[in-house]
Amino acid sequence: MTLTGKHALITGGGTGIGLAIAHMLVERGAHVTITGRRIEVLEEVATEGMTAIAMDVRNEDDVVTKIAAAVAARGPIQICVPNAGLATGKAAHKTDMEFWRDMMSTNLDGAFLTIRESLKGMRETDWGRVIAVSSMAGLRGLPGAACYSASKHGMIGLIRSLSEEYMGKPYTFNSLCPGYVDTPIVTRNTQSISERAGISTESARDMMVNANRHKRLITVEEVAAAAAWLVGPDSGSINGQSLEIAGGQM
Repeated sequence: MTLTGKHALITGGGTGIGLAIAHMLVERGAHVTITGRRIEVLEEVATEGMTAIAMDVRNEDDVVTKIAAAVAARGPIQICVPNAGLATGKAAHKTDMEFWRDMMSTNLDGAFLTIRESLKGMRETDWGRVIAVSSMAGLRGLPGAACYSASKHGMIGLIRSLSEEYMGKPYTFNSLCPGYVDTPIVTRNTQSISERAGISTESARDMMVNANRHKRLITVEEVAAAAAWLVGPDSGSINGQSLEIAGGQM
């Protein structure tokens, strides 16, 4: 299936999973708008077929304005990938409201605002795909990460509800739920876990590797391949699903 003429929007598109999905969509002919808070990062990685826009998903006015500008320049968004997120653990009894609100405003509010604004144009077209990047933490709780897990559970609830709301329409809503992926987030969390648990960085990294059922980190290309399936031909019956990408049953 060619995606020529389709406009995709990916938040957090400058690194990791978001960038891998962006490359995949460009290869299939789509024009991809990648967003993030740091325009210099986006401009450095943007290739032909990509447009970089600085956008803070926590800020409603910014999301409304920037997505409207993207639509005016490239047409309605038919592939929406809310991917921007924070992945920081903290014990519940140490979680203050500032930490909680920042996580929720980024991971959950940001996904909602991105989808809401993208739907305004998508609903006027005859085909659309919303692919939210959630996590295995959206399907089961993670110790020491109650706030993160709650935000990712919320994202899956949002996607499932939207799939019901638009049932029978030519738009599908699905979530990708990867385990630990080989991205800069894992690198940062390795140091954080090491410091919190008082263990070596090697042991901290092993904790994440061993949490994946096949005992290795997942590649960003593997996650992008799942997204490719959801935008591919005959994907219209895959709707309201949470696709586990964790090397086995979670």
